Amino acid sequence: MNPQLLVSVLVFAPLVGAVIAGLFGRRIGDVPSMAVTTGLLFLSCLLAWITFGHVLAGDWNFTTTIAPFIDVGAFKSAWSVRIDTLSGVMLIVVTTVSALVHLYSWGYMAEDDSKPRFFSYLSLFTFAMLALVTASDFMQLFFGWEGVGLASYLLIGFWFKKPAPPAAAIKAFVVNRVGDFGFALGIITTFWVFGSIRFADVFPQVAAHARQGWVFAGHSFYAVDLACALLFVGAMGKSAQFFLHTWLPDAMEGPTPVSALIHAATMVTAGVYMVCLLSPMFEYAPVAKGIVTGIGAITALFAATVGLAQNDIKRVIAYSTCSQLGYMFIAAGVGAYQASMFHLFTHAFFKGLLFLAAGSVITAMHHEQDMRTMGGLWKKIPITYAVMLIGTLAITGVGLPGLELGFAGFYSKDAIINAAFVASQHGNGVGAFGFVVGVVAAGLTSFYSWRLIFMTFHGRPKWAMPSHGHAGHGHGGHADDHASPAQIETHDEPLGDDHGHGPLNPHESPWVMLIPLLVLAAGSIAAGLIFDPQFIGEGRGEFWRSAIFNLGSPPLTEPARLPSWVVWSPLAVTAIGFFAAWWVYIRNEGMGARIAARQGPVWSFLYNKWWFDELYDATFVRLARVLGDLFWKEGDQKIIDELGPDGVSALSYDVGRRTGKLQTGYVYHYAFVMLAGVVALLSYALYFFSRTGR
Repeated sequence: MNPQLLVSVLVFAPLVGAVIAGLFGRRIGDVPSMAVTTGLLFLSCLLAWITFGHVLAGDWNFTTTIAPFIDVGAFKSAWSVRIDTLSGVMLIVVTTVSALVHLYSWGYMAEDDSKPRFFSYLSLFTFAMLALVTASDFMQLFFGWEGVGLASYLLIGFWFKKPAPPAAAIKAFVVNRVGDFGFALGIITTFWVFGSIRFADVFPQVAAHARQGWVFAGHSFYAVDLACALLFVGAMGKSAQFFLHTWLPDAMEGPTPVSALIHAATMVTAGVYMVCLLSPMFEYAPVAKGIVTGIGAITALFAATVGLAQNDIKRVIAYSTCSQLGYMFIAAGVGAYQASMFHLFTHAFFKGLLFLAAGSVITAMHHEQDMRTMGGLWKKIPITYAVMLIGTLAITGVGLPGLELGFAGFYSKDAIINAAFVASQHGNGVGAFGFVVGVVAAGLTSFYSWRLIFMTFHGRPKWAMPSHGHAGHGHGGHADDHASPAQIETHDEPLGDDHGHGPLNPHESPWVMLIPLLVLAAGSIAAGLIFDPQFIGEGRGEFWRSAIFNLGSPPLTEPARLPSWVVWSPLAVTAIGFFAAWWVYIRNEGMGARIAARQGPVWSFLYNKWWFDELYDATFVRLARVLGDLFWKEGDQKIIDELGPDGVSALSYDVGRRTGKLQTGYVYHYAFVMLAGVVALLSYALYFFSRTGR
């Protein structure tokens, strides 16, 4: 097949599936809609791997123009597909995870009554992300950027008959608009500096414009720094970084397959991809790079601490996504874009695995998500337990540094921590901060990840306690506004069996849900070992070619050349986190519950997510409401309306009402007025003639 035709089919196949399922789903039925969208996604996945094979071989590195998009003066944009190593990596990440999520959804959404709409949204989401990662200019990048925002809004609020999902969807949409405003300003700044929005035109000019800027208050500000900082604001929104992170945990209101797709392969990875794609700009923007590293480090620490105290199984994994994205930005900020992309790649496997495995647990628990009502599940759902154990070993980065043998996260996470240390040795103070936070966050990640495993699969089976026989049946059984079990994912009490007649009997998920878990588990084990040499090892130069740019050598050093304490510190803190979780939740089972019951200041601070929602509500939400009331009641109603249309109307009415009283209907009144008029005219005439002497 012609390469240009192949990649065009790759990108647009999900859109075709979305259109068919979205417009004709009710007419053709559920199964055909699911089959079309899933089949086309697997076709895209196959073509993506073929494309990646050609990219690895060095055969394909091109941009093909499909159609003109915008042509206004110097502002020119065409719909194109750009194929290089960076886009090739993203193509296999997006299509592989999305294809598996589509297949998994056959089982998870089996009882939902809107399957064509759901599968249409999934495919639309995938198409928007593919358009983003294959963009050859900022305009198409922005199109895909907003496309994933739209699709996430539709998917998070999929169960719109419940109050929580639409509210979460609106929150995600609004928070991302804040970031996208900065992103749009960054694109405008780039066009102002370089006179083009095409990457092929902008990147070669960066060095020549690196010192272009202005002096303000005795300080020099460079335009490239400003453009990169503004573009990163967009990445903060999409990738849920500190300050703009509040939407991501609430996004768990969507179905679990949506969470897996958003967190593993699409929306939240867009910001990391964008920073790595724009490495030719960021390399000449040291201030912006420092911001990227600092925000990434703060996010990694913040999200890891909050994950310690959450009880919803999906929210724990959601905060782990925030933390892992922070790692990726630490790497990008210190110039180790290769390590950043490597962690994005490995993270797609183990984070997709963790979310889909959590969905399997939720299904087994009759759609209960509170880990406090679980326990002892490993005997009931052994396959789910095994793959979730693999995902946990991968996300905690378990491996042996001396042998360089471990799970996927070991290779990419340790490479980021090592790169931050190397950067700190070259005078990068923010890099030193990133290194310290990276090590601390690794220990916290181990604790909350093993806490999830122990609370869910080990200890006393709380779901089997007789006192829980009927609890929650009104929340999540068949009686919640006639919603199907798949539509009930969030409630506070444990559930009884399908009929509410006693303790439930957890069971393993169907194979259509387990097969994607096994595939992702294989990736979580082997992806790091297989691709380490190409992404960050000796072959990285030949692998990445011109897709990633570094001014000097990237801070990627063989572990053997680093101090042993640096190499072994991630494994040490990971072991400490494991034993701490074991001590609290296995050896002294109930200790965690007692700590939470005391509701101490530290626990409350973490459980309430550093009070960010309350802070934003007290400042932005309530302030906006106060300003809205002020402008509406005082400005609009009392000033504009009263002096404007309402005032003129009232004055006209009053004048008309008073004038109307002169119309009495009596002839002698009218004769008197006429006589008074004649007298007035004669008096004026006499006065005029007497003054003029005529």
